[in-house]
Amino acid sequence: MQWVEREGAHPPVPRIHSEGIAVEGEAKPVTVKLGVWVSNTKSRRDKLTADQFASLAKLGIDGA
Repeated sequence: MQWVEREGAHPPVPRIHSEGIAVEGEAKPVTVKLGVWVSNTKSRRDKLTADQFASLAKLGIDGA
């Protein structure tokens, strides 16, 4: 994840933060509202499967 590579795993992603993601076949990066996604994922953690928790941990998202 670009955020973790650039900022490290410890600073939380601000809710207003957006990240440009390179997508194959797209000329320009696609903007993803990363802060909203992280916030929503954490607030809905009781609905995540064990595999989803493991995937988030591999991305460096703590507390999910």
